[in-house]
Amino acid sequence: MQHTITTFKMIKTKAKKSVLMALFFTSIFGCTQEKRPILGDSDFQKTINAEYKDATTSPLKDKDRKHFEGLDFFKIDSAYVVKAALKRTPNSKWFNMKTTTDRVSKERVFGVLSFELKGEKFELNIYQGKELMQEEGYEDYLFLPFLDETNGLESYGGGRYMDVRIPEDDTMIIDFNKAYNPYCAYNDKYSCPIVPRKNYLKTRVEAGVKAFDKR
Repeated sequence: MQHTITTFKMIKTKAKKSVLMALFFTSIFGCTQEKRPILGDSDFQKTINAEYKDATTSPLKDKDRKHFEGLDFFKIDSAYVVKAALKRTPNSKWFNMKTTTDRVSKERVFGVLSFELKGEKFELNIYQGKELMQEEGYEDYLFLPFLDETNGLESYGGGRYMDVRIPEDDTMIIDFNKAYNPYCAYNDKYSCPIVPRKNYLKTRVEAGVKAFDKR
C-alpha cells in the first residue's frame, strides 16, 4: 500500500490483513510502551482506529497520522442493523468498475439485497471482485459500496464501503455501523472504486465512519 497507485485487490485485502496486524502489535507492544488507549465504542471502531494509528497499516498521510487519536463515528444505532433478502445473480457478467484513477476493477454483481431501513424499502447491488476471490482466505468476500444523503455533509462525499461474506442461505445481515471510508478519503495516492449510482440510498444513513477532518 506504499505505492502511489494500488490495485483493488490490495486495497480490499489490506483492510482485513491490517486488522489482524494491528491487533497483534497492539497486544505485543502495548505492555512495554506507554500508549493512550485506542478509542472506540465497539470492536469495529477500536480495530479500525488501531489500524489507522499504526504507521505500518495506516492509509493516513504522515502529517495526519501524527495527530491522529481516532476517527469520528456516528453514534452506534441498532436501527441500522438490518436483515436483507439476497437475490443472487449467478449469470451476471464481469465489468470494469471505475475508480478514482485510470485503473478499473473487474467486478460482477453477485446479487441484489432488498431490505427495510426505518420503515422504507431499499435495494443495493452487492459485488464480487474477480481478483479478490482468487486470493487465499478471501474467496467468499463481497463488496458493498453505497451512497446516501449524508455524503458531502457529515460523511465522505464519495460514499462508503462495507465488506461482507457470502451467506449460506439467501439472507444477510447488513450493519451500517461498520460502514467505512475508502482509503482515498484520507490520501489521494490510493485508487478507490467509485460507488455506482445504482447504489444510492435516498435517505440519511447516520451510522458508521464520518468524514475525516484533515488538518
